[in-house]
Amino acid sequence: MNDRPVSAAGRVGPMIEAAAGGSVRSTARLISLVEAGGASAAAVSAALVGRPRAAAVLGVTGPPGVGKSTLVTVLVGRYRSRGERVAVLAVDPSSPFTGGALLGDRVRMTEHSTDPGVFIRSMSSRGELGGLSAATAGAADLLSAIGFDAVIVETVGVGQNEVAVLRLADTVLLVLAPGLGDGVQAAKAGVLEIADVLVVNKADRDGVAGTVRDLKAMIALGRSGRAEATDWRVPVLTTVATEGPDAGRSGLDEVLGAVDEHRAHLDRHEGPDRREARRAEAAVEAVVLQRLQESLRSPAGRDLLAGAAADVAAGSVDAHTAAAGVLRALAGGS
Repeated sequence: MNDRPVSAAGRVGPMIEAAAGGSVRSTARLISLVEAGGASAAAVSAALVGRPRAAAVLGVTGPPGVGKSTLVTVLVGRYRSRGERVAVLAVDPSSPFTGGALLGDRVRMTEHSTDPGVFIRSMSSRGELGGLSAATAGAADLLSAIGFDAVIVETVGVGQNEVAVLRLADTVLLVLAPGLGDGVQAAKAGVLEIADVLVVNKADRDGVAGTVRDLKAMIALGRSGRAEATDWRVPVLTTVATEGPDAGRSGLDEVLGAVDEHRAHLDRHEGPDRREARRAEAAVEAVVLQRLQESLRSPAGRDLLAGAAADVAAGSVDAHTAAAGVLRALAGGS
């Protein structure tokens, strides 16, 4: 049962060609191999070497309940109206029992489910920090390599480590809602610092003007990171995503325009090569961390941890020294 993904990995070349030709089945199978990790994910990664990547990667994050999925749905429609192939990776909370995604793409975004130019996949966060599973970087790279024009990564929500999305996405879109105190919470979590475009959704509610004013004030206080490095002025936009992309006050055209403008801004200041290098670094780091976790979960790794924990509990060594010893042992050192 466990070697099924590995045997399937032997056919990744033909599957990649089929996926590049528009096969949804092959695309789904390839992402399953990436999620399986190990030899299967390695085979897919190796088979993609040399293929050009041109997709714009958009990270969409924000607290639960602000309408991220609704906003993504209408953004997909706008991309399709421009004739672009678009993929959505919806990173969902993990089931504590199965490790699978609790929310499915069949529950959301159903209006695009039959469009051959749209691919939607729910991925379990598997408890990973930052709301991104270790496979998300590999899946986004795969989708770019097989010819998608835009890849949208929707993450679980605002958290202390949500900033991981920054290194994967070209543009980070932070979605908030009026009257919920989301702006303050986002600032506390550090997510406000990584936002390239701020969107106040549900702008038909009371309090939207105050929320926009507060966010602009927070931005005026200064922020570090890529926006400051490239002199990007973070816009604060309002949307009513439930009205649909064709509604007069939906604000979707302004949001998509800001995303396009930010990507062009990055091209002028970073260049495509630097952008790809940043994304590759995130992918390599994700694989390193995944393999480290797998090593720690192995019988030998558990024994190492148990021994180190016993030493710390006995007071003979501190946790940092014990951890350094575990890392040396895992690396094959003394």
